[in-house]
Amino acid sequence: MRFRLTPRETSFYDMFAASADNIVTGSKLLMELLGADTSARAEIAERMRAAEHAGDDATHAIFHQLNSSFITPFDREDIYALAGSLDDIMDFMEEAVDLVVLYQIEELPKGVEQQIEVLARAAELTAEAMPNLRTMTNLTEYWIEVNRLENQADQIHRKLLAQLFNGKYDAIEVLKLKQIVDVLEEAADAFEHVANTVETIAVKES
Repeated sequence: MRFRLTPRETSFYDMFAASADNIVTGSKLLMELLGADTSARAEIAERMRAAEHAGDDATHAIFHQLNSSFITPFDREDIYALAGSLDDIMDFMEEAVDLVVLYQIEELPKGVEQQIEVLARAAELTAEAMPNLRTMTNLTEYWIEVNRLENQADQIHRKLLAQLFNGKYDAIEVLKLKQIVDVLEEAADAFEHVANTVETIAVKES
């Protein structure tokens, strides 16, 4: 790790950790949605919106701190990228839940639960990794595993698309369900963006 003579603003570490913890909350709400009756989904969506707003607040706090800090713990563009990618994850998860409610989906296709399980695991790994930015230790396994999970998510997504286009669903239902599974795939991609940014930061700081 590079030796620095100047003090650094350390509150970023706590804010990144809080943002990642909020993503875990979002992933749990996605899991809850899977087992919920259609009548309970609107309330879950409301809690997800609250979590997404909390994520926005966390992101704005990071940007505000960045704009008011002369010395930062690592490069400013990496702080922007990391905060933005964390925010994207919450946005995509909230969008998926909202679409399920708005489209009044009776039953999600088989395989969506696998998508959400991958997201939940990636959320746990991300929350565990963020505190390690302080020391830049124990991060290699994190980004390797998140990249593996994203590859797994790609495979699940392709199988879901094949299922949607096999003639079982009518055209309108296909459009609705495809939008939902696509947004969940975008959430998996955003987890990979976070992991790639963490890897970039670690390489620069080594």
